[in-house]
Amino acid sequence: MNGKRLRAVAGGEAPAAPGAADAMNEAVATATNAAPLVQLRGAGVSYGAVRVLAPLDFDVGRGEVIALVGANGSGKTTLLRVLHGVLEHEGTRLLGVPALRQAMVFQRPFLLYLSVWNNLRIALWLADRKAPAAQRHARAGEALARVGLEALAARPARALSGGEQQRLALARAWATRPELLLLDEPTASLDPDAKAAVEKLLAGFAADGTTIVFSTHDLGQARRLATRIVHLEGGRIDLDAPAAEFFATAAARRRDGLFPDGALP
Repeated sequence: MNGKRLRAVAGGEAPAAPGAADAMNEAVATATNAAPLVQLRGAGVSYGAVRVLAPLDFDVGRGEVIALVGANGSGKTTLLRVLHGVLEHEGTRLLGVPALRQAMVFQRPFLLYLSVWNNLRIALWLADRKAPAAQRHARAGEALARVGLEALAARPARALSGGEQQRLALARAWATRPELLLLDEPTASLDPDAKAAVEKLLAGFAADGTTIVFSTHDLGQARRLATRIVHLEGGRIDLDAPAAEFFATAAARRRDGLFPDGALP
């Protein structure tokens, strides 16, 4: 897209457990209702001589649904991991609240060799060991109901279909009541019905006030779900705009080859 950004970023599956290295480059921003949930300042990632994420500034506003789009290797997953606080990086990661509740669902979620119910129960115990057992039990039941898996509670989690496994992963994340939910290709390899079911869940989470950042190769999905779309190219932010503006600009630039005919919904 000619390297142009429509809007500059302001200022230039389990809850994360930052280690010592993370603590050195993470600070807590003043908590106000207007403060972004997460702010990245000069955040970059390299593996040896390979730069996978150029130093960038990026804000995640409360209540946003942000779609990260771009080719394989463009930096989408790396940016998600930096936002989650599980990847060492240059620069700083600022939190808008002192103890941000967050969860991430990876493209291939790891499920324990246990029942659907026990996958939820253990996830909730790890997230908050001080919570009363009755509360964790209630939340597990609510989560299964939310994703429509109550009847499969006793089934081995790894015996579920791909779509059911993804819904279980979403249930585990939602049960922890995250303020920020990060998802890496949440519907990759799912059939149309399973994809629609996951999208419906995500739309419901967003309607409840959960802030969501997700990566996707499906621009139609980005249009259906996102309030803001960010295109990454070569580890850099190429375009960052509200959804409607993003597609208007992308369509106007279709001739440059980035979005070929048929790529836009």
